[in-house]
Amino acid sequence: FKNAIVKTDIQIAVPHGYYGRVVFPVCAPVVKHQVVSPRSGLAAKHFIDVGAGVVDEDYRGNVGVVLFNFGKESFEVKKGDRVAQLVCEKICYPDLVEQETLDETDRGAGGFGSTGTN
Repeated sequence: FKNAIVKTDIQIAVPHGYYGRVVFPVCAPVVKHQVVSPRSGLAAKHFIDVGAGVVDEDYRGNVGVVLFNFGKESFEVKKGDRVAQLVCEKICYPDLVEQETLDETDRGAGGFGSTGTN
């Protein structure tokens, strides 16, 4: 597979306490972080995915989108193409307490698909 960084002319200011995942258009200013996420049509039709997509609240440069091409053919991004979307999420700062041991659960340390059958 191949990957490339698609540069944009988009700049965003993420309010304190939020982060962003890229999903265009940009969300309202109540967001504290944004995350760049793939578009389902590109993934389904062309096997294009998005990676490394968190925009921190103190970042001030142009937003870039890392695209991965898992398809068999080249994929050209043209100006105006919608290749990602920005998801805005509020960051939670919980009061954490360090413990020597944790209570037992039915799940235990199982992860990465160990709890399901399909």
